[in-house]
Amino acid sequence: MSTLIICLPPTPHGAASVYDYALTPDGRTLASHATVPAALLPAAERRGEVLAVLPASQMSWHSVELPKGIGTGSPRLRAVLENLLEDRLLDEPGQLHLALAPDAASSEPAWVAACDRTWLCEHLQALEAAGKTVTRIVPEFAPGAGALQLHVLGEVDHPFMVLIGRAVSGTIFLPLCNSALALVEQLQSGPDIAGEEVLALAEPALATLAEQSLQRKVNLLTRQQRWLRASSSPWDLAQFDLTNTSRTRAIRRFFSGCREVLQAPAWRPARWGAGALLVANLAGLNAWAWKEQSVLHARRKAIETSLTQTFPQVRVVVDAPLQMEREIAKLRRATGATSGRDLEAILTALGNATAAEQTASAIEFSADEARIKGLQLNAQSAGELSARLRNQGYSVRLEGDTVVVRQDGEQGIAP
Repeated sequence: MSTLIICLPPTPHGAASVYDYALTPDGRTLASHATVPAALLPAAERRGEVLAVLPASQMSWHSVELPKGIGTGSPRLRAVLENLLEDRLLDEPGQLHLALAPDAASSEPAWVAACDRTWLCEHLQALEAAGKTVTRIVPEFAPGAGALQLHVLGEVDHPFMVLIGRAVSGTIFLPLCNSALALVEQLQSGPDIAGEEVLALAEPALATLAEQSLQRKVNLLTRQQRWLRASSSPWDLAQFDLTNTSRTRAIRRFFSGCREVLQAPAWRPARWGAGALLVANLAGLNAWAWKEQSVLHARRKAIETSLTQTFPQVRVVVDAPLQMEREIAKLRRATGATSGRDLEAILTALGNATAAEQTASAIEFSADEARIKGLQLNAQSAGELSARLRNQGYSVRLEGDTVVVRQDGEQGIAP
């Protein structure tokens, strides 16, 4: 997933503002970079992430210890930070944007980043208006616990150096001059880094000047490579009043990732694989459905054949089970055989299920249904009778003082 890294200029936003950017396809290598107005930044519709980098000259760092019970999710965190930093900030706390370190915990020292809120918001709004919604904000340099690093950056006529590492409180941003170099020598002789080699890095245009000033060999590190390193930082300065915007950006980043999966050439094999899997599943479902339909058709054909062979007089088969039942009923009537629907069978089953002292006063039989009066059943006894007859295939319902019995499982007790 590609990332568009934009370094915010240290000057306030204006009509002539331009932005340095770097484009990375994988977070490790650079694809392109340039300095352009916001409107000419690369289109971000298919970019996985848009990162804003805050230059070291615009940042200040402060170490605080959070009170017990105050964590990163506390609604009082901003007010607590303002109280802790009130005597250490040059500007009013309300004019600054504050951000707490991602690993901050209660009752432990933690770093707080501060920058001008108006300056930051104006640039973010300008990028938003240009269609470049920033998904994360990271510092160009952040306090570190490793060996001392010295970065030389800026212009040839105005060089600066940035010091980071465990021997430095936060980050130190100083002009490249003799007094600043004396501070470096003092840090090198300190007990924290005694015997350790200081890593010196410089932008290519300042390499010669840096080697002459530091009297040592320096490694080359371009501005774009420096921003690429900053993009892997765990910091996200979009906190407090920028939190809601950050959440919206996260949602947009999710949908951007979905578009990446659907459109990016790198995902083409996965898309083809998913398509082939879908087609295979559809083909399998169709084959299974065709097999089931064939089995069902064969069973229906067998039932129809059984009907026409048993009863040759049936010429047209519409509902084989129903027609077979009717033909069997006709055959029984013709031969005098009884069935479960006959009155004799119903009365036999009823007599076996009722007490001997219960007698009927009247019996009516029509449409395979027997209506018996005089049994004097209440709701409870009718329910017990229905349960006993249900095992024999009969249903019972109570209509006033009349008990209705029939060989039909669809009817039940209706007290």
